[in-house]
Amino acid sequence: MLTLASKLKRDDGLKGSRTAATASDSTRRVSVRDKLLVKGTCKVHFPDPNKLHCFQLTVTPDEGYYQGGKFQFETEVPDAYNMVPPKVKCLTKIWHPNITETGEICLSLLREHSIDGTGWAPTRTLKDVVWGLNSLFTEDFRNKVDDYIKRYAR
Repeated sequence: MLTLASKLKRDDGLKGSRTAATASDSTRRVSVRDKLLVKGTCKVHFPDPNKLHCFQLTVTPDEGYYQGGKFQFETEVPDAYNMVPPKVKCLTKIWHPNITETGEICLSLLREHSIDGTGWAPTRTLKDVVWGLNSLFTEDFRNKVDDYIKRYAR
């Protein structure tokens, strides 16, 4: 998988050996997820550098209802990772349709077993979790919730 960080590192190493057309082609292949993470809406912090399996994620949405907010999530990667999903809890008190008062998160990719098949799979990564948490605060998510309410709230 091509990531933005590896692409930037490679581009710095090549120092102009590519043509402009080739460079623009490879730029288009950078995933949307990588662009979101680099954009600065998500930051990772390790409270204890000796425990790399426990970290905090801060999501700062730049659009939608939650724009300007700072939402902290505590993530613990279990010993059985990547066969089981990481444990994630929201530390920030917030009203959100997918986050309970105690900080539990309803996000299909964080479920070990899912009826619809969109739950955790060994092929998923921590980057998918970060992207999923970030997507809870985007305008696109709000539109999906609005569509769901219109469709099923009769």
